[in-house]
Amino acid sequence: MSAGDLRPGDIEVLREQLGREPRGVVDVAARCVCGRPIVVRTAPRLEDGTPFPTTFYLTCPPAVAAVSGLEARGVMREMTARLASDPGLAAAYRTAHEDYLRRRAALGVVPEIEGISAGGMPTRVKCLHVLVAHALAVGPGVNPFGDEALALIRGDVWRPDRCTC
Repeated sequence: MSAGDLRPGDIEVLREQLGREPRGVVDVAARCVCGRPIVVRTAPRLEDGTPFPTTFYLTCPPAVAAVSGLEARGVMREMTARLASDPGLAAAYRTAHEDYLRRRAALGVVPEIEGISAGGMPTRVKCLHVLVAHALAVGPGVNPFGDEALALIRGDVWRPDRCTC
């Protein structure tokens, strides 16, 4: 999955995937093996001035559905509970939070959301979609719960190494 700048047609694909006009898109952070966007990187402040902490946004409908299935099974509660009992995991998750903040700051500093990442980081797991998007955008070994969620859905309706667009 290679990422990169916006390509001709990406905004139209994003519009189709999201069912609305995409907001704040800076570039595509991860692509399907077929080349379509899976994750976009968004500006920390939208065009209308609204602060937007979600730097990595999962856009591919089959990926969104697969992650939603994990959320429906209660995976987030289990992950959050493990943070309290596993100091090593908690430290790795805090490092993922810091990575997220660093990557967002590279796009611009927005005082209203300074120190706030996304997905519940660093103290809880609130949104697996964000964590998976982060993992897909930056690669394995950065976001432990994003990596774990990806491993849990590999046999499901979507996989990052097989096109289901």
